[in-house]
This record gives sequence, structure tokens and C-alpha cells, in this order.
Amino acid sequence: MTLLLVSLFAMLLIGVPIAYSLGISGILYFVFLEPDLIGVLPQRMLAGMDLYTMIALPLFILMGLVMNASGITSRLIDFCLMLVGRFRGGLGHVNISTSMIFGGISGSSVADTASVGASMIPEMARKGYTVETASGITVASSTMGMIIPPSIPMVIYAVTAQQSIGTMFLASLVPGVMIGLFMMGVIVIMSGRNGYPRASGNLSRKEKVSVIQRALLAFLIPVFVVGSVVGGIATATESAAIGAFYAITLGVVVFRTLPLSALPALFRSAIITSATVMIIIAMSQLYVWILTIEQVPLLLGNFLTSLELSPFALLLVVVLAVLFIGTFIDVTPAILLVTPVVLPILTQAGISPIHFGVLLVSTLAIGLVTPPVGMCLNVCSSITGLSIGRIFRGALPFLLANLLVILVVMLFPALTLWPTWLTP
Repeated sequence: MTLLLVSLFAMLLIGVPIAYSLGISGILYFVFLEPDLIGVLPQRMLAGMDLYTMIALPLFILMGLVMNASGITSRLIDFCLMLVGRFRGGLGHVNISTSMIFGGISGSSVADTASVGASMIPEMARKGYTVETASGITVASSTMGMIIPPSIPMVIYAVTAQQSIGTMFLASLVPGVMIGLFMMGVIVIMSGRNGYPRASGNLSRKEKVSVIQRALLAFLIPVFVVGSVVGGIATATESAAIGAFYAITLGVVVFRTLPLSALPALFRSAIITSATVMIIIAMSQLYVWILTIEQVPLLLGNFLTSLELSPFALLLVVVLAVLFIGTFIDVTPAILLVTPVVLPILTQAGISPIHFGVLLVSTLAIGLVTPPVGMCLNVCSSITGLSIGRIFRGALPFLLANLLVILVVMLFPALTLWPTWLTP
């Protein structure tokens, strides 16, 4: 295990991508300690990707890319401006509520940061917000993108933990919305101190109808995707295909903002992004296998059992560990590495895999906004030119909302377990 961990961290420090760091570190273990098993490695790597459910991953990614390229963000911003722009600190509320809705469409926090940030940050700066604060609001609110359904990380967790994707989608809905509402509470406090203005006046009835009509078709995407899975009409893979087809139809036929010539580039981008995730999944299988060979889950379980912790204390220890892991390991490999090790221990302690899954993804979402990895920080930095340190400082007050929601969900599991009451 020393060889495994030292080699992994050494490669991460010199800038080797996480997928190859995991793969090289795992191969080194087998070369030096288990050379007889090297011939089995290709099979073990491919087994983790050879799942029908994983076809949903590139389809969800394609759906988000198409909606982003179709200019849907401006329609959502106009709708949110109508709803909350009249309140003090209106643009802050608009930023958060747009991220809340966009997260339910794209399923990606990084896409949320790129799309909403490019539109909202310059406008907020013109209305009296510092660029640091505007950037902080944008990256912090984008964490809802991987919590509010449909969520790409939630799909990966559901497959890894062998849970229903539809149930995981519903379980993450309440915590995701709570994060947005708590962040709006932070905006209210900051507006009182800094005098942030309202964003717009009252619209006429005709203008309101126009704004709603422009945004309504986009709102149907999460209804189609999540509703078809939960209602048993389609599998997660089929619902992702429905969502992608609907997104293309909106962009090409209805809105006419997406030319057919742009589709090949979007398909290519979705393939490349999906391949990156699949490579990480394949390489992480080596690590999971090594952990099994070394009996790490059993040893860790015995250690935690010996501490005689209550279920809440055990869950708190795990969440703190995940919070630390998320600062230097991206979301997908963290889910793939943590779940097989920790989930059996928590299940034995009576903690639901559904409850843990929501906490795991919610906690890892914070890692997208914390240095040194912080994918959302890096995207926002490329938009604004600010350092990731300054953006992180702007995001800190809003990340407290994330932490508060995680604590509330830990104390009240019913916030995530209510979907299980719907099934007999």
C-alpha cells in the first residue's frame, strides 16, 4: 500500500493526469508484488466499463452540450430575472436560481460555470458587485449542477453502488434545492451590508408571458429525463437518449439557434469527454482490485468497528475524509475509489446507500470549488482572468451553505430517503 500511495501522489504532484496516475500506480503494484496477475489486468479494466447503464453517460453529456450551444442559458436568465430580479441583490439571486435550473438540465457543474459565468459575471460587475464576489457566487452555485437531477456523478455512483438511478435522482432533489435556497439567504445578508441593487422592475403581463414561453420548453427536459425513469417508462439509458434527442430538436428545429453543421463538433466533444471518464473508470478498477486483494475494506471496517462510533459519528468521519479527498481528486475517480471501500462499512452500521450517495456527491461537489484541483475554479479563472485563490475567497461564504445542508442531511436522513417510501 505504501508503494501504491507514494507512486500515486508523486505522479499527481508532477502533473500526470489522474487517469494515468491511477493506472501507472496500479500497474507498478502488480509488476513488483503480483506479477502472476498481470495477464488479468485488461479484463479487470474493461469489466468496469462493460455496463449497459454507462451508455447513459455520453448521452447526458451530449444533452448538456447541445442545450448550452443552443443558447438556452439566456432564456433561463430572463426567466429567473423575472422571478427574483426585483429583490435586493437581484442579480445574485438570478445567478443562483439560473444555476439551480441549468443544473437540472445539463447535469454538470463545470458546464454550469462556463455557461452561466460567461453571461452573468460581466453583468454583475457592471451593477456594483466585485468580480471576485460575482465569480464566487457563480462557482459556488454551480455545485448544484451535480446534485440536482439529472446528475452525471449520481449516475456513476448508482452504477458503482448498484442502486436505482431513478431513486438516486429523487433522493438528491431536496438537498440540491436546499443549497440554492441557503445561498440566496447569504445573498440577502450580503445585500444588506453592501447595498446590492435590484436587477429589474416589474414586467407587463405580456412580457411575462413571453419570457415564460421562451423558457418553458427547456423546463421540460428534466421532466422528461427524471420523470421517465422514476415513472418506470424508460431506463436511465433510454431517458438519456430521449433527453439528448429532445435537446437537439429544440436547438435545431424549434429555437433554430443550433445549425446542423455544429452537431458533429458537439458529438465529438461528448465522445472525448465520455472517453476521459471511461479511462478513469477503467484505471480505477485496478485500484479497487488492489484494495480488495490487500483486504483494505475489511481492515478499515475492523478499525472503525473497534472505535465503537455511533452511526452519525461514523458518517461524520467519512464525510470529513471525503471533503479532504475532494480537494485533490476529481469527482469521478473519488466516487469510484471511495464507494467500494466505505459503503460496506456504512451499510453494516445501518446507514442507507441512498443516504450516503447523496452525501458523497454533495461533499465532492465542494471539491470542484476548492484548490488545487477545483475544476470550476479553473473554468471561472479562464473567463475572468482572476486567480483561483481570489475566486475561492469569493466563494467561501456560499460554500458555508453547502456545508450546512450536508450537516442537515446527516441529521435528517428522511430528506434523502423519502423516495424509498414511494415503492412498496
